[in-house]
Amino acid sequence: MNSSSSSYTVRRTETPPPLAGDPGHPLWASAEVAPVSYFHSASSAHRPRTEARVLHDRHNLYLQFDVHDRYVRAVETEYQAAVCQDSCVEFFVQPVPGKGYFNFEFNCAGTMLLMYIVDPTFMGDRLKRFCAVWPEHARQVKIHTTLPRIIDEEILEPTHWRLSAVVPISVFEPYVGPIGAINGHPWRANFYKCADKSSHPHWASWSPINGYLNFHQPQHFGALTFEA
Repeated sequence: MNSSSSSYTVRRTETPPPLAGDPGHPLWASAEVAPVSYFHSASSAHRPRTEARVLHDRHNLYLQFDVHDRYVRAVETEYQAAVCQDSCVEFFVQPVPGKGYFNFEFNCAGTMLLMYIVDPTFMGDRLKRFCAVWPEHARQVKIHTTLPRIIDEEILEPTHWRLSAVVPISVFEPYVGPIGAINGHPWRANFYKCADKSSHPHWASWSPINGYLNFHQPQHFGALTFEA
């Protein structure tokens, strides 16, 4: 069980929010805010303010990160590249109790890594049991970012950026089976911000990870409850 009390209600929307919309857009503004504000002690003095928002329409999740950042870089451009080394936001989610979880990782330029993790025990530098989400499934995820495709010279000035994504519920089902009504039980999840290889690395989470610098700790995920 998660040792924290982090919980988040995913509000329902009848209209898809615009991916390019800012947090002040009425639809995005209707979402609860999940502050990604628990910084691991190994982080540098740079502590970017990051807020996550999620909405749903029973068939899709609408995800947005709003980041007040600095020392921004994005050099990875291929699906499944090590985007956590860039300026990165992440959404780990377990839709079905007793099944594995998915780690959506996006660098600030919109490049994604997406795995299905069954057993997050580390065996050396690899997880014990996982599989890459097939590209044909990953292509169903629509991504929008306010930054350019590549940032190979780190931006040293304060930089405000946003990343939004549409995640169809059907993306999960080849891996965990039919999900059914998403408001039938709480999902488990966490939101993260990191930049492993920036000049000012940092690691932050919404639900605390309790000391160990490892985002793959589903026992510390918070609860997502879906508005009917």
